[in-house]
Amino acid sequence: QVQVAESGGGLVQAGGSLRVSCAASGRAFSSSGMGWFRQAPGKEREFVAYISWTGGRTYYDDSVKGRFTISRDNAKNTVYLQMNSLKPEDTTVYYCAVRMGSGSYYRTTDYNYWSQGTQVTVSS
Repeated sequence: QVQVAESGGGLVQAGGSLRVSCAASGRAFSSSGMGWFRQAPGKEREFVAYISWTGGRTYYDDSVKGRFTISRDNAKNTVYLQMNSLKPEDTTVYYCAVRMGSGSYYRTTDYNYWSQGTQVTVSS
């Protein structure tokens, strides 16, 4: 079993920055990596970023590329999402997830464990 604890959401003005953190426990040592997703009410959960535990390979959705940076601390089983140049359209609930096996990095069905989500609100 894997537990996923997320923190760091909040309110920020447009152009500002936030960093969200996600720590995984349990059997997370056997996972292939962790990712960040976001979901607005009435919409599908969409991919934001992914990082692998081995090699630190990263992937980003085009909507956040150049503004967001995902990083990892393998010793702590923790990933971070540094969000810069935030826009009002970034406002939504952000989730982190653990991928235990292989597959895509952008499909929710390829992840096994999820955080409860943290609210990020960007004011104009």
